[in-house]
Amino acid sequence: MLTLPEKVYLASGSTDLRKSIDGLAVLDQEHFQLNPFAPYLFVFCNRQRDKVKMLYWEHNGFWLNFALFMLR
Repeated sequence: MLTLPEKVYLASGSTDLRKSIDGLAVLDQEHFQLNPFAPYLFVFCNRQRDKVKMLYWEHNGFWLNFALFMLR
């Protein structure tokens, strides 16, 4: 069961969304200077701001969510 994160961190600027869990976890450590295993939600977006990846550690594994926003 997914628990609510204690905090949400939004990465400023754009992120290469080709990165997977390992690459985004490194960004958590470098950009936010935080432990990626902390109960925080880390949010990254692409340059066009139409795609988002969210990384969250829970119990014994990462959740990696992807969202694509379609504007009409």
